[in-house]
Amino acid sequence: MEFQRTWHGATVDGHVHMGPVDEESVLLDIMGAAGIGQAALASIQDPQRGAGLGGPLMMKARHPRRFYVFAGPNHALASAPSGAAVPLAEQVGRLLAAGCDGIKMIDGKPTSRRTLNVPVSAPYFADYWEAVESLDLPLIWHVGDPEEFWDPSRAPGWAVEQNWCYGPEDVPLEQLYAEVDEVLERHPRLRVSFAHFYFLSADLRRAARFLDAHPTVRFDLAPGIEMLYNTSRNPDAARDFFIRYSDRIIFGTDIFTELTAAEALARAGIVQRWLETEDEFRVPPEADFLLGPPTDGVIRGLALPDGVLERIYQGNFADLAGTEPRPIELAAAADLCHAIAGVAEALSGTPASQTEAGYAAQMLEAMA
Repeated sequence: MEFQRTWHGATVDGHVHMGPVDEESVLLDIMGAAGIGQAALASIQDPQRGAGLGGPLMMKARHPRRFYVFAGPNHALASAPSGAAVPLAEQVGRLLAAGCDGIKMIDGKPTSRRTLNVPVSAPYFADYWEAVESLDLPLIWHVGDPEEFWDPSRAPGWAVEQNWCYGPEDVPLEQLYAEVDEVLERHPRLRVSFAHFYFLSADLRRAARFLDAHPTVRFDLAPGIEMLYNTSRNPDAARDFFIRYSDRIIFGTDIFTELTAAEALARAGIVQRWLETEDEFRVPPEADFLLGPPTDGVIRGLALPDGVLERIYQGNFADLAGTEPRPIELAAAADLCHAIAGVAEALSGTPASQTEAGYAAQMLEAMA
């Protein structure tokens, strides 16, 4: 998508996903094309395959000044047989020791509750939250989904394909919000970047109340294409919100390395164009299917001032996670990957050395 950018400074993408180690060049090409200098790799672990964390740790090892790693908990590792189990709170310490910059939570997305039906406010997470808060680790947290996913008449086709439509057997959105409120009340010093604008883009008054009530939290702008459509209904009000809360909003794309370069560039481009220009435009036809077809709606740009763009593109993430990533500790990172690979072998029968985590452990050891 061609448009005239107004921002030419450094850009940090606060929400990126990477697959295996061999996708290194794909991610670097995507970032170069989109003008992204640094990125936060949000790691969602797949315990059975030993996947999710090895690739991001290797990217940090190979490009230590470009990549932050926000690593998710491994619930299978927490419940492994005696002697091999690593409780969630201990995992937090090991992630920090390995050089991770923060925590990524997918617990709060309804599909995750189908797998682990435990509220984030339950005793199971109590020591974990204590550890995250006491270590002052920043957190990228996905809570909820667009409200229309709970309404079959409004859910978009691409969400139906992903099984992201929810019924009475699923946790309601307001319950998820209530659980978060309980966690934040107990742990008011948690520093959280809520992914996808916390799915409050249709109710900016509620979004403002939430930010006012919790001064240590932020929203990221990873689409959720509904966010751009919702704000486009009243772009003046949205612009006022972004200016008022210019220190609480973080640029993000949700780029993932399975995208083609054209898809990734389109994904970054729609967010950049929305922030920087007053254009009216649609999702381009080359965009990935999770953004829906161009016929879904018109996006109206916010034309934000340079000072606000600077905060969104770099300053607010630096306040959250620092201007430079933490250094990786190769031996500790390898040990952590070995533990993840061992659990994957127990769950799947795949030899630990052949899992993504096992492969990453060998490479990290060779670099040590």
